[in-house]
Amino acid sequence: MFNIVTVQKPADQALRQDGLSLLLPADFTASLALDTPAWRPGWDSLTESWNRLPPDAHLKDGGRYRRRRHACFVQELPENTLTQTPHRAHWQPTDYNALHGGFERWFDPVEPAVAEAPAWRELLASLGRLFAQVKPTAHWFIEAHQFRIDTSEGVGRPTPEGAHRDGVDFVVVLMVARRGVKGGETRVFDAHGPYGMRFLMQEPLTALLLDDARVIHETTPIFPLDPQDPQGGQRDTLVLTFRSDNFQSP
Repeated sequence: MFNIVTVQKPADQALRQDGLSLLLPADFTASLALDTPAWRPGWDSLTESWNRLPPDAHLKDGGRYRRRRHACFVQELPENTLTQTPHRAHWQPTDYNALHGGFERWFDPVEPAVAEAPAWRELLASLGRLFAQVKPTAHWFIEAHQFRIDTSEGVGRPTPEGAHRDGVDFVVVLMVARRGVKGGETRVFDAHGPYGMRFLMQEPLTALLLDDARVIHETTPIFPLDPQDPQGGQRDTLVLTFRSDNFQSP
């Protein structure tokens, strides 16, 4: 398990066999049938919205290194309809997030122009169809998190809770941009054994797809590439979770 050749397998096959699929940009867009003339320009036009993420007010370690927005959707299958829900809190049990679990976290919503954009909706729907090939379901309850981790305080922590699972069926970590940072190594471990893999996600549209029941994941802290740069560096990602049994709630 956990061989880097995962990147050479079809994503659904890799998820069944290994519990994860690491996709380089061309593999990612091809796997989801997003390699069309319209999708990439549409997606690129949305990445600027990461510059407008508000601070995460719920960090229990006292840091100010994380900015984020949040939105929820329901995908019905096989009709493939995608509906955004009224804005709701993000909640996880402490079993999955010992640091930030057990209470409702309200984040600013994803901007309507982003959540309603064809490129955004095609991305979520395509992932839902792919995951339904691995675990057939009539619907997915999807949470979308726009993250920016910065190094303005000298260090940024993409996963301050450490190695964890999310309590969902599938997790997607999509690289949006990485500028002026070092570190940020992604690590994925077998949830039931000693095996694992580690790698650095650098190119935009590099994607990690995870079977949340089978693996544990984390990303190590990031540091400024140039310590003299007062603005530091940034690591932007889109994290999506797919759950077949409704949203997690208290």
